[in-house]
Amino acid sequence: MSTPVVFIHGLWIHSVSWQPWQELFASTGYAPIAPGWPGDGDTVAQTRANPHAVAGFGVEDLTDAYAKIFAGLEEPPVVIGHSFGGLIAEKLLDRGLARAVVAISPAPIKGIRALPFSLLRSSFPVLSRPANKRGAVSLTEKQFRYSFGNALSAQESAELYQRVAIPGPGRPLFEASSANFTRNAPTTVDTSRGDRGPLLLIANGKDHTVPAVVVRGAHRLYGSSNARTDLVTYLDRGHSAPFDHGWRDLADDALTWLARQ
Repeated sequence: MSTPVVFIHGLWIHSVSWQPWQELFASTGYAPIAPGWPGDGDTVAQTRANPHAVAGFGVEDLTDAYAKIFAGLEEPPVVIGHSFGGLIAEKLLDRGLARAVVAISPAPIKGIRALPFSLLRSSFPVLSRPANKRGAVSLTEKQFRYSFGNALSAQESAELYQRVAIPGPGRPLFEASSANFTRNAPTTVDTSRGDRGPLLLIANGKDHTVPAVVVRGAHRLYGSSNARTDLVTYLDRGHSAPFDHGWRDLADDALTWLARQ
């Protein structure tokens, strides 16, 4: 029986971004799926045409939606998540629902105090308007270039924007930004658990949206756990790393790491 692997996309990115990963993992014997977030359309165009469908969902809503998907699988899956998808993957691992997790530039869990300027700037299109907490927000091509495509050529960033960028709910960013001041914050993860599966955190040195210092902060929080927690950093990559021209580097390393577990 093939081991299931679930790919979880991040904020503002459609699940179609995982297609090359799905093909690669299927060729190595995994059974991959990449379900979208609640409200996502089947295509980028459909999601852009109905942005209100994604509005209002928070981190717990998203995590619960994937937990329901996992309940229909024959065994706990490997989970690979990017950005807020990485945070959701960590929460599913904490719930004991995932076999192993690879979290690429995961959004900050509660307890991380690093607030680099680039993270704040990337969040500004959402956090600048309180009404966005209940709504859906789309990035402009210029905002996408700063938040995702800064380590790419302008042409590749523009092409990615057209191919994978979608509107997303504003609520997760508000929840993450206030987590350290909120009891039982939705971004809370029990980093001390020793009975969970292995976790690989991937940081990207040129990432504006989730800077490497944020991912290193998460790795330190997990230091109190006896469970396996590894950290890999790609110094020259940005937030687009899992779906730009260099995606295969991350995918091959993830496969190698999973084979060792």
